[in-house]
Amino acid sequence: MARKKPRPGVTPSLYANPGTLLFYVDPYNAWRKMKAQSEHTLKRDTSTLVRFIRFCEERGVNSPQEVTRAFLERYQKVLSRQTTSMGKELSVRAQLSYILSVRGFFRFLSKERILPFNPAADLDLPRVGKRLPRHVLTSEEAEQVLCQMDVTDPIGLRDRAILEVLYSTGIRRLEVVKLKLIDVDLDGRTVFIFEGKGKKDRMIPIGERAVLWVRKYLAEARPRLAREPDEGFVFLTNVGEFLAANYLTELVQKYVGKSGIGKPGSCHLFRHTMATLMLEGGADVRYVQAMLGHSQLSTTEIYTHVSIRKLKEVHDRTHPAKNHRTVPLPHDEEK
Repeated sequence: MARKKPRPGVTPSLYANPGTLLFYVDPYNAWRKMKAQSEHTLKRDTSTLVRFIRFCEERGVNSPQEVTRAFLERYQKVLSRQTTSMGKELSVRAQLSYILSVRGFFRFLSKERILPFNPAADLDLPRVGKRLPRHVLTSEEAEQVLCQMDVTDPIGLRDRAILEVLYSTGIRRLEVVKLKLIDVDLDGRTVFIFEGKGKKDRMIPIGERAVLWVRKYLAEARPRLAREPDEGFVFLTNVGEFLAANYLTELVQKYVGKSGIGKPGSCHLFRHTMATLMLEGGADVRYVQAMLGHSQLSTTEIYTHVSIRKLKEVHDRTHPAKNHRTVPLPHDEEK
């Protein structure tokens, strides 16, 4: 009977023969769990690793010892020519993600002495430029989105509270769905993010208006949504369960589309907007860095490039040179 090939999300060891590439995926994941990597990251990287292993098996390569640098470079070339299900070329960022998953896997195998060396150690990685946020809302557009829900309905009131939190704090969607009642201090106007990205905790402020909407939601809507046993998550579905991340994405997309502002986006749209508008308002970039939970200041500085639009507007409006033309235009020369 032929051995089944695993599906992403299925425990690989159930299908793997000892000594094969697939056999070592579970030990690798167990090691990464000890390093406090998130379930989301583990699931994503397992999917990309299984994809690589299928590539190997299709070419008769089954054990780690058979993988050479030349073979990995061949895999890189295949990735560079692949397309997505939408027919678009695989982005450089996606290619980098696949290669980093493979490199981490072989780093583990060499560390555990399963391999004498890491064949992926010196791979040339695709260069990914710093990507600016595609869309950022103006304050007027943000207000337009925030007014789309029916706050007389418990779900509508919940949704308004969610979007107010996103806009006020800029927290990530996974941080929203994991928020618990004990994490929110409405009187002190702070939110505690427990094990955010990179398993890092942080305490951030939340605006007064967002506090008012969360307080109204907790008093009027959440008691009608909660079911026993109540696990204490702030935002609940209509059957009392915590929100799934994909559900939250679709929810925010719905209101953004309904607003008619003509800009696509979801939870990260409000994260980008919060950071950009705060910088335009004069906030120090290090303060915004703390709000967003960025470990590197360079990541936050991306938003300074977005906020330069405000500086351009001021420059065009106030610089005296605009009233003194010193370079003749072509039609002036003809005269």
